[in-house]
Amino acid sequence: MRIIYTLGIYAYTLAVRLAAPFNIKARQMVQGWKRSHRQIWLWAQDLGHAPVAWFHVASLGEFEQARPVLEKFRTLNPAYKVLLTFFSPSGYEVRKDYQQADMVAYLPMDTPSNARWLVQTVMPRVALFVKYDFWFNYLNQLRSHNSKTYIFSAIFRPTHYFFRWYGHWFLHQLRTGYDHIFVQNQESLQLLQSHGIDHCTLTGDTRFDRVYDIAQKARRVEPIETFIDATSDHTRRPVLMAGSSWEPDEQFIKQYLDYRKTRLKVILAPHMIGEGHIQSILHLFGPDNCIRFSALHEATPEELKRDILIIDNIGMLSALYRYADVAYIGGGWGRGIHNTLEAVAFGKPVVFGPNYHKFQEAHDLIRLGGGYTYDRYDTLQTILDRLIDNADAYQKASLACTEYLNNNLGSSDKIISKTAV
Repeated sequence: MRIIYTLGIYAYTLAVRLAAPFNIKARQMVQGWKRSHRQIWLWAQDLGHAPVAWFHVASLGEFEQARPVLEKFRTLNPAYKVLLTFFSPSGYEVRKDYQQADMVAYLPMDTPSNARWLVQTVMPRVALFVKYDFWFNYLNQLRSHNSKTYIFSAIFRPTHYFFRWYGHWFLHQLRTGYDHIFVQNQESLQLLQSHGIDHCTLTGDTRFDRVYDIAQKARRVEPIETFIDATSDHTRRPVLMAGSSWEPDEQFIKQYLDYRKTRLKVILAPHMIGEGHIQSILHLFGPDNCIRFSALHEATPEELKRDILIIDNIGMLSALYRYADVAYIGGGWGRGIHNTLEAVAFGKPVVFGPNYHKFQEAHDLIRLGGGYTYDRYDTLQTILDRLIDNADAYQKASLACTEYLNNNLGSSDKIISKTAV
């Protein structure tokens, strides 16, 4: 089975290389692979006898899960050098200058030769992977070199290939590849234990620690406050914050704004901030009803009174939820919703579309009364009206979010306590 797995890695690598001339992400990956060998090799030459901790994440979301663990590890183990690798350009290109890692690079693809080269070059004393990232040739090499190896914030479902009729080899890798597996929920723990994997612990999701830290450190954004306060009748309007929105999300929000008698202030942070999508948003809502964040500093008083602020940059979203009354989380009409916890960290009720089923926190929030989902417009209208117009309903939802966050803090400390080096 290892041969079949490795052939799949080679096939994927070839596909990315063939796509590189036509696809920017594929091109970034290929270029990153080329750079990473030399970057890692040169870095390793200066390590001396310093021990290495290797953190690997797939993309930006997994980086946010790894960050609280990585930073606690550095604080407790200052002698260690930290290697941080990414699989996806969407993570590496945003965090390639992350200061808490001594080296940030793309992960060379999981071929036997790459795995052997990286582990022998860096000789990590400890390796930590996040959530779904299972690279079996790397695991084999780490085991051969007696590196302590962990995966945390992991989720397992009965439908995963580990537990299918053809998954015996993959399941064996789980049993033998990790010193310990830290899972997010009770279902994952029971599933692993039912298949003979006992070196696992329920520690929850490290994203709670991360979003809590972001919320505690969030600073005021005065241009946002100026926009919110600027109204034609000098009365405060409710603020609907739409985070990581896609076109279907924006269509529903437009329909709600057209219906709403009492006007709202809307902060719209689209998932894609390319000029083409920004222009489509301006066309949808009307250019005379929108202002871009990049134009706030030179906006006239009349322009500030517009209803919709478009966030046309990246990196601000998590701190902006503090200004919301209600948070609309985008992606629910596509591949899946984006991060709900960033809003929950500020005690904001969250609303999202129907594709949320792979996200444990969405299920939890719906059950607790802090999250709401809809699958047609009239349901969305009812939800938003209730949260905006009914103070008691809003307070209950907000309190549910705050309690949910507080009850799930501490995952990073639990993991660090079991990965002492």
